[in-house]
Amino acid sequence: MSGGAGGAAPPLPRPGSDAYAAAVRAFNLAAPLRPDAAVVVRSVDDIRLALGRAEAEGLRPRVHTTGHAAGSAGPMAGALLLRVAPLGHVEVDPFRRTARIPAGTPWSAVVAEAAAHRLAVAHGSSPTVGAVGYLLRGGVSFYGRSTGLASNRVRAIELVTADGRLRRAGRDSDQELLWALRGGGGGFGVVTSVEIELLPIRRVVAGTAFWPAEHAGQLLATWLRWCRTAPPEATTSLRVMNLPPVPGIPPSLTEGPVLGVDGVVIAPDDDLDRAHRVTAGLLGPLRAVADPLLDTWSDSTPEAVPAVHMDPVDPVPVHGDHMLLADPGPTGAEAFLHVAGADSGSPLVSAELRHLGAALGRPDAHGGVLDHLAASFAYIGAGIADGPAARNAVAAHHRRVRTALRPWDTGRTAPTFVETAEQPQCHLEPAQIHEVDRIRARVDPDGVFRRDVMRGTSAR
Repeated sequence: MSGGAGGAAPPLPRPGSDAYAAAVRAFNLAAPLRPDAAVVVRSVDDIRLALGRAEAEGLRPRVHTTGHAAGSAGPMAGALLLRVAPLGHVEVDPFRRTARIPAGTPWSAVVAEAAAHRLAVAHGSSPTVGAVGYLLRGGVSFYGRSTGLASNRVRAIELVTADGRLRRAGRDSDQELLWALRGGGGGFGVVTSVEIELLPIRRVVAGTAFWPAEHAGQLLATWLRWCRTAPPEATTSLRVMNLPPVPGIPPSLTEGPVLGVDGVVIAPDDDLDRAHRVTAGLLGPLRAVADPLLDTWSDSTPEAVPAVHMDPVDPVPVHGDHMLLADPGPTGAEAFLHVAGADSGSPLVSAELRHLGAALGRPDAHGGVLDHLAASFAYIGAGIADGPAARNAVAAHHRRVRTALRPWDTGRTAPTFVETAEQPQCHLEPAQIHEVDRIRARVDPDGVFRRDVMRGTSAR
């Protein structure tokens, strides 16, 4: 975005133009973004110019990068959407074990830079997710039971506020703003970079194994028993999946529902023997139930971890739902399979239980307003919504799952898993919301970014 001849700013990209289409592009094709205008910003000056144009034309600024969470954004009428393209390159300081991540950078780029220095980073399960948006929403990584929420590792955040000022919130400057930014729900300004602590992880055992869903009852019960005493260096998930026959997916996984167990076991101090023992304790009993259709668990390095969960790398139309759950026990496991198992009639591509607890469940004195998740498991459901009929069917099944799991629903959510603005959301206490509102009002007294606040994170 730059000025035209004589310094005059060009017209803002509007619907129907190629520039508008590029700016509103979102990974979730089921959640198209329809602001009045949209622009790609590639520098701090671009951001300032866009904010000035928004004010001049009576538009409210909204912000996104990759658009994975487009469904949770809410209506954009009367908005100027700023799509933040990568504002530079990832900079790693191997001696301080930190990385500066420019806004707009996907996790794949951060993982590669950290791995070049034999370090790891608390990224999400998809390599295409934008690192900054994930970190501002907490972040549950495959190292999370050992290291806690990813946002607790953030040391500093830079952002352009509504007055055009470039601010730095860090452990040595404006600590309360740093606290509020990490999990506070947005609406503070346009974040331009974050500085994050890297992890001294060099070796892991990681992978995924799939079985026919006819064995789901025994497999789920076995996995849940293991989870109750699992060491913190192991973070795993279990999914019942109905995979479509698409290139890259083995046919054995698309002939009917399958159950998969995937995850990562950290080798502390490069102790692969310990990691192997932990992994054997997980997989041995599962393999004894039935032979897997596919099993990729093996010694690995952090650079390979983003591919473990097998998330799609190309945009897809997804309608999702999410809850944080207490330990479901045998009764809850039966309820889960009743609505997600082979005979449930589920249209969901994936119904997942992700193991939490350990460091993910402990408050962190150096963390943000959201510094832990008080739950045993996260439920994440996703269906392909490639038209009104499919969306309605998926939404109806989400309601069915939510009803079945209600006895174990904590009423809380992890913001990175929230896919729609309509679903119940709660991750902060009322007192925390009040304090975040106070800090938000300090940096944005006129409420310029008010519409960018995640639903349920403001009392105003």
